[in-house]
Amino acid sequence: MFFLKELPSKQMIQGYADRYPIKNVDSVEAALLMMRQASLLIRELEAYFSSHNSSQLRFLILLVIDREPERRSLLVSEISERIDVSRPVMTRTLQSLEGDNFIAIKADKHDGRAKQVFLTEKGRKFLKKILPGYYELIDNFMAGVEA
Repeated sequence: MFFLKELPSKQMIQGYADRYPIKNVDSVEAALLMMRQASLLIRELEAYFSSHNSSQLRFLILLVIDREPERRSLLVSEISERIDVSRPVMTRTLQSLEGDNFIAIKADKHDGRAKQVFLTEKGRKFLKKILPGYYELIDNFMAGVEA
């Protein structure tokens, strides 16, 4: 999360560039603005997911499983590779999703140590319910950024 409400001016960045190794003041200014915009979008998304008694991580796990229509399930290790969170956080979140009946976790038939994660019907319905608002929120946000 990027917490600066007021970004440094180009003049301020140039002042730092005179003292520190900043090669391209315009690039730094653009990156700071991008970080600020991304932070604002993440806050809006977090509020949206919270209004649906969920979180961005729970949503992303469901989405990662759902976006591979040729497969019915993914291994826990595959989900972990696609989402950048620690193993304990992933484990707790998967347990929570399973407890809410959004996913089912079963031992892999080829490797008993590995676990397959399936979306349940409830998980699919939840995604179907929140995806339109998710994309609308992003679309509206980007329209404001481009204006």
